[in-house]
Amino acid sequence: MKCIKNTIVCSLLLTVILAFSACTKHEVEVKPVEIKPIHITIDINIKVDKALDDFFGDLDEVQAE
Repeated sequence: MKCIKNTIVCSLLLTVILAFSACTKHEVEVKPVEIKPIHITIDINIKVDKALDDFFGDLDEVQAE
């Protein structure tokens, strides 16, 4: 009878130890999100359009006269 009690006590003790060892703590660190402005540079070649307007503008003036 003493052997059965020891077996029950040991198995209960082992169950308690395993139950508490299964408890874990997880910690997630959330860092603040940094938002920076975005600078976009767009190059448009208007020089060619102006040169063509000037060229054809001169032709239009000659035809008007």
